[in-house]
Amino acid sequence: MQSNELVKVVETELDLRKGLHIISLDVQNKTSITDYMVIVSASSSRHARSLCDYVQIKAKELGVQPLGLEGQTGSDWMLLDLGDVILHVMTGQAREYYQLEKLWSVPASAESQSKTGAP
Repeated sequence: MQSNELVKVVETELDLRKGLHIISLDVQNKTSITDYMVIVSASSSRHARSLCDYVQIKAKELGVQPLGLEGQTGSDWMLLDLGDVILHVMTGQAREYYQLEKLWSVPASAESQSKTGAP
């Protein structure tokens, strides 16, 4: 399954399961670890676990074997690694604190300038 197809499946499953503020970031030109990062808010830690479980089940149905699941039951941030897509499920408070969207949304030109020291 292509990464752009997988990200759409993940988004759809999250939407069906009442995930909040779903955002997908194309990070293909920023990192070699994955193609997309999907960030979603959950209403509680139980909801976060449920979202990860449902996405994991759907991925397996489509022949995508998850590489890992991080975060404990009761955690405010869970990560599901599907290879080409990494899913971050966070409570609203954790999402506001860590601001992953801001971290991964830096334009490529700004990244290269900061590495070279150019203004």
